Amino acid sequence: MRNNFLVFGAPLIGEEEIAAVSEVLRSRWIGQGPRVKEFETRFAAYKSSPYAVAVNSCTAAIQLALLVADIRPGDEVITTPLTFCATVNAILHAGGRPVLADVDPLTQNIDPVAIAAAIGPRTRAIVPVHLTGRMCRMGEIMDLARQHGLCVIEDCAHAIESTSVEGRAGTIGDFGCFSFYATKNLTCGEGGMVLCKTSEQAERLSRLGLHGMSRDAWKRFEGVKHMDYAVEEIGFKMNMTDIDAAIGLVQLQRIEAGLKRRYEIWQDYMAAFESLPIGLPAPIEPDGRHARHLFSVLIDEGECGLTRKQMIEHLNRANIGTGIHYVALPEHPVYQETLGWRPEHTPHATRLGRQTLSLPLTAGMEEADVADVIAAVRSAFAAPRV
Repeated sequence: MRNNFLVFGAPLIGEEEIAAVSEVLRSRWIGQGPRVKEFETRFAAYKSSPYAVAVNSCTAAIQLALLVADIRPGDEVITTPLTFCATVNAILHAGGRPVLADVDPLTQNIDPVAIAAAIGPRTRAIVPVHLTGRMCRMGEIMDLARQHGLCVIEDCAHAIESTSVEGRAGTIGDFGCFSFYATKNLTCGEGGMVLCKTSEQAERLSRLGLHGMSRDAWKRFEGVKHMDYAVEEIGFKMNMTDIDAAIGLVQLQRIEAGLKRRYEIWQDYMAAFESLPIGLPAPIEPDGRHARHLFSVLIDEGECGLTRKQMIEHLNRANIGTGIHYVALPEHPVYQETLGWRPEHTPHATRLGRQTLSLPLTAGMEEADVADVIAAVRSAFAAPRV
């Protein structure tokens, strides 16, 4: 057993981030300001996107993108049942009605065949989620969108570094939405980003995210002595701060190094677990890049001889943290009550959501940490059942 608990998803924060935050605090300009603008510019360049707008979460990014896409009350938005509740909550807060399309049981991403079957006369958009860092089948999804005149908003919370034959995650659809939460490959503590195609979209995203105020009013947040402002539409308080952006700018500089380290850990896990009776991630597609945000295995009691709960408890006793990504959305009471969803409506996602278990996978893990995870997982199959 480890002496200290290995926190699941612990971020890699170094002296550079601490110094960057200290510099912002000493400047006394800690809200939205020049560092947010610089972060938007550098992130757009990293993604080869014409425009990027920083916000305070990926949830906010999705909601704002839906509003700029003119989703109106009652419009249907198709998404996956195997995602965090934030994806669907953003659709609901934007006034849309979420419609679920089941996942491919191998890749665990939304299945384009299921999307096609879910499209109806009120469908206006598709929100594919690149789960764990694996890209969805965007070529097929974009074909469906073009055929039916639908907007595509990519949920790239797990996929900052991901690419496919169609392009970089977040640049293929009409909008791309990213998360910089504490556990993400690039973290600001909290934060998000929206990629878009036109200056008009970028301007409205920024306006909606800052109370609906006119561009002249933004000068108040950039240190310009101009205090007059006009509120042009009913907006939200969803902007990023310079404190968040300062962390993000440092993190962006070493994002490729972080991916390289997670790739090494991924390979170690695959080799160590290939003989165990657990479900491993599907092979990586050769024509793209997997961001390797999560290493999720499947614990099927019939195959493993133990339940997921027993595996979690075993790893906890070994001081190893874990995560569940995700409980399928139709399993949650609030969606059963408000939307009438049932687990049997999305059988693939329901089964996967009951079996999936994520193991620690961060760039800050040392070799000893990786060895501890491997030893703890392997020992679960020799340990007496509790």
